[in-house]
Amino acid sequence: MTSLANNPAHDSTTHTAPIDAGNNGSRMPGLERVPGGPRTVVSAGIARRLFTAAIRHLDVLVEEAPNSRGIGRTFGRGGPRMVIHRPDEFYARVGRDGLIGFGEAYLTGAWDTDDLAGFLTVPAARIATLIPESLQRARAVVTHRTPSHQRSTADNSQANIAHHYDLSNELFALFLDETLSYSSALFTTPFVAGPDGPDHLVATEPDATDNAPEDFADAQARKIERLLDEAGVIAGSRVMEIGTGWGELAIRAARRGATVHSITLSVEQLELAERRVADAGFADQVRIELRDYRALMEPEFAAAYDAIVSVEMIEAVGHEFWGTYFQTIDHALAPGGRVAIQAITMPHDRMLATRGTQTWINKYVFPGGFLPSVQVIDEITSEQTSLRRTGILEFGTHYAETLRRWDERFIAQRDAVIALGFDDAFMRMWHFYLEYSRAGFASGYINVQQLTFVKEGGS
Repeated sequence: MTSLANNPAHDSTTHTAPIDAGNNGSRMPGLERVPGGPRTVVSAGIARRLFTAAIRHLDVLVEEAPNSRGIGRTFGRGGPRMVIHRPDEFYARVGRDGLIGFGEAYLTGAWDTDDLAGFLTVPAARIATLIPESLQRARAVVTHRTPSHQRSTADNSQANIAHHYDLSNELFALFLDETLSYSSALFTTPFVAGPDGPDHLVATEPDATDNAPEDFADAQARKIERLLDEAGVIAGSRVMEIGTGWGELAIRAARRGATVHSITLSVEQLELAERRVADAGFADQVRIELRDYRALMEPEFAAAYDAIVSVEMIEAVGHEFWGTYFQTIDHALAPGGRVAIQAITMPHDRMLATRGTQTWINKYVFPGGFLPSVQVIDEITSEQTSLRRTGILEFGTHYAETLRRWDERFIAQRDAVIALGFDDAFMRMWHFYLEYSRAGFASGYINVQQLTFVKEGGS
């Protein structure tokens, strides 16, 4: 068995080579070689001390290869193992760009691990306290702000969406289930009462080691059908869907006898969703348009829908526009109508602390994206709209299992991904994205909820 410590090109999970930062061209411009100079030396030294102090309190093991001075170390309390192959580069990247640099150092192979999600889950569970409070203000030195061209304005949003969702329908089909659902599945587990009253439910954790795992498509269908139930979608309902995906929710709503108006900013998704709707026999009940959600504020859409549904689209709205998003829904929904939203969220204090910053996910995967908190959603809807929350189901551990399955499928389809024109650089980046996200849900740092609202004024 080849040791990770001795072979920086080996990753027993991805089987992909690290990206050569010196031969990267413009594909990933953040991966150029780290510049030298006094600033890099100082920031790398600070990063090394902070990283060491944090790891020594965590249940992980870090093996550091000898640096340019021949000094190598092993530290941490034991657990999932990380190997730092090129310490000078690793600390230089972290010192210069913080968590973005940490992710970029993985892409170049400066560090590696044979259990990416397992390792990342441990620090994710304590992300708010890893850096001493006295040094939190220094985050501004290495924390990047959201670039102006990535703010989710009406002018920028389609480009942000295209960056991710227009990559290739064929790519997504390789690792999604047959429903082409690109959001958390809801597996068959009991619901228990949450801490916030009878309308708060929590889905218990699915068993990833089950010898007869639940069919993935069934779990995705359960998620959609519950959302439609929460929105009260029945025969004759006028339904607005914000964020079409590849059309599965629209098809299922139409199957109930509803008429559906679905909007998207992804050209690729629109084309395939229209074909899938037509193939399912619902072209006369479903209309899909390339349209920004803000266009629903036009007078023709006032009170035009009995139900509005949206699955993991609010994450692309941007914190500056959450009010506009919910005011638009309020405008388009008939009195007494219902809203069901599936949303990825983060704790309110972390949302406030990171608002307006750029993350590794923003830079490489979802430009302009930012996660709300349930608290800020409640504040906005209660203060700026006539929408009132009536229910919430949280199932973050189900997203961790969903991501595990996606990544497993993605890695297994390496040859097919390469045949589509993607390369090993993309393979390594996408693997990090899926496992980084999985760690967030597994640790509880981020969550996913189905939130139900009713518009006041109905009979």
